[in-house]
Amino acid sequence: MSTFPIQAASNSSISMDPNFLLVGLPGLSAVPSLWTIPLITVYLLSALGNGTILWIIALEPTLHHPMYFFLFLLSLSDVGLATSLMPTLLGLALADAHAVPASACLLQMFFVHVFSVMESSVLLAMAFDRALAICRPLHYPRLLTNDVITKIGLAIVFRCLGLHLPLPFLLARMPYCRPQVLTHSYCLHPDMARLACPGARGAVYSFFVVLSAMGLDPLLIFFSYGLIGRVLQGLGSSEDRWKAGQTCATHLSAVLLFYVPMILLALIDHLRVPIPQAAHTLLSYVHFLLPPLMNPILYSVKMKEIRERIFKRLQPRKVGSSH
Repeated sequence: MSTFPIQAASNSSISMDPNFLLVGLPGLSAVPSLWTIPLITVYLLSALGNGTILWIIALEPTLHHPMYFFLFLLSLSDVGLATSLMPTLLGLALADAHAVPASACLLQMFFVHVFSVMESSVLLAMAFDRALAICRPLHYPRLLTNDVITKIGLAIVFRCLGLHLPLPFLLARMPYCRPQVLTHSYCLHPDMARLACPGARGAVYSFFVVLSAMGLDPLLIFFSYGLIGRVLQGLGSSEDRWKAGQTCATHLSAVLLFYVPMILLALIDHLRVPIPQAAHTLLSYVHFLLPPLMNPILYSVKMKEIRERIFKRLQPRKVGSSH
């Protein structure tokens, strides 16, 4: 078990305790095993769906285009996010394990936020891609070259890792004035940082890192869709508008699926809306677990190219097995 030194400080503050305590799964703390099958099912379906998207895009040269590269990164972030959440969720479901070593909690917090910001960054890049494709269709191939796509991918990786790498170290060194009891079933930065003493060094940077992406990205995404909407209004026929709008429908669904629960959680916390803790916790599950589950379904159903390539890859096996 990881240990952190406990030292006396002003205002009865101490450094980080060896363990954090997680809230149990709402309503089922007496029978935690009932959560096991749904959690494992959600995770396996998420891994299967996103793994299929990753497999198809990696193996099909016809899909090596900007839109599918961003979809590849989106599936990668979804798998990483779901995997990062599972250790504490399954620990609560299988063994009602509320105590988590501080080092494990910091590690989970790091990966949860890295993959969350990665997903947000990819959704922003996809919005940028759609805006260029619709607003500047003639210049699209020249503007979004493979070199530009590579730079965007590297920028996303550096943004996630570079900004978030200091967070676990900052949290570990902060003085804590409150019991280390979290309000979720997994370790999140705002939940951990609120336990620190007021004015703790590093708190400003920590909140800036977390809020900069989640606050800026949705604004830029909806700005991109504002530009797309203006172009669609100028198209001559309703059929042209429908075809152009369909290319954005799947991405917009993924955006709403990711940001709406997050914005609701932020408003509930900021406005101190008096809702039951169980409802608050379940909404956080929707925010983190529903996009990895639903995104592969959305893109497989809505995008003809993905669906056709999946059937194409599976068809030879069926034909070969019949002979």
